[in-house]
Amino acid sequence: ATMPQEIAKITRKYMSNPMEITIGRKNEGALNVKHTYFMVHAKDKYLALKRIVDYYPNIYGIVFCRTRKETQEIADKLIQDGYDADSLHGDLSQAQRDYVMNKFRLRNLQLLIATDVAARGLDVDDITHVINFGLPDDYEVYTHRSGRTGRVGKTGTSISIIHTKEKGKVAQIEKLINKKFEYRQVPKGDIICEKQLFNFVDKIEKVKVNEEEIARLLPSIFKKLDWLEKEDVIKRMVSLEFNRLIDYYQAANEIEEPKEHNSKREERGKGKKFDRNEGGPKKAENGYARFFINIGKMDGANPANLMGFINDYVPGKIRVGRIDLMKNFSFFEVPEENVKQILKSFKGVFVEDRKLVVELADNNMPENKKYKGDKPKQDFNVSKKGKKRF
Repeated sequence: ATMPQEIAKITRKYMSNPMEITIGRKNEGALNVKHTYFMVHAKDKYLALKRIVDYYPNIYGIVFCRTRKETQEIADKLIQDGYDADSLHGDLSQAQRDYVMNKFRLRNLQLLIATDVAARGLDVDDITHVINFGLPDDYEVYTHRSGRTGRVGKTGTSISIIHTKEKGKVAQIEKLINKKFEYRQVPKGDIICEKQLFNFVDKIEKVKVNEEEIARLLPSIFKKLDWLEKEDVIKRMVSLEFNRLIDYYQAANEIEEPKEHNSKREERGKGKKFDRNEGGPKKAENGYARFFINIGKMDGANPANLMGFINDYVPGKIRVGRIDLMKNFSFFEVPEENVKQILKSFKGVFVEDRKLVVELADNNMPENKKYKGDKPKQDFNVSKKGKKRF
């Protein structure tokens, strides 16, 4: 189990000489859990999730999402697409949570779509996979998520579906858990169909035949199928089971693999230190919109507290993608669906006597522009309620 930073602060403040006992290395991932990630464009994350689930026919796992809204949306889509899935989040009553958890423990559900808070303390045996539908902002939460699988000496897999802006988070988590992530490409349709087909064949081989119950029916069945050769029976049985899946993946476009976000920079910057203030404007990741905000390093801003500052003013938690900090202003990215919400939330906002400027970034806006605005008057590590964020 992991101890949230807020709880750790309370223990240090109110307890007298508290002692912490850690078994093994703190936050180190379990040795029998494999960590992998798939990188896709933000708009393709759900399609990638479906392909990954289809690639593992016997998956029994938890899909972690960042917000209650996202959790319910993903669960609804999976159910609509024919998967045995359900959601677990704070908007459910205790009775509803118990009902969902009972279904999951009995394996009437193959996938549990959950928020971190709802799944805290969740104890279910034999979970094969944990899927992160995006990485958490608190990297220690990743340790808690991945710890749901690979229990009691069994192996497990922790999968992360990320977009290019989250590549840096992978490196940070690798340091925290002292393990390397394996990069994988999203499975192609023909490979998925092959995996599903051979899983079906394995089930046929292992099925327990109830001789007594079907004995009286077999003569009629044999007579009806007598005109078919053995190979024809097998072909028809496979087609009956897989025509829908095969048709779906034959019609589906393969998911485009994004180019490494910093591959050009690395190649261009070999042998010299790269200055991020040099060069031209940057474009937002597909499915994201890029914003300018007149808060920068001079205000004490860093990616974590700027993200907290944004969420102080925007109702509900929103996903914040790439953040580029400059001296006295910054750029940040959010999903395109949140553009109106951002513009509305920051319209006419003053922080003390300073007008806050938040606007869509022009693609022609250089990253090293000079912003001539008010001098910083606030420590942006402080929330609207006057509390330090860290």
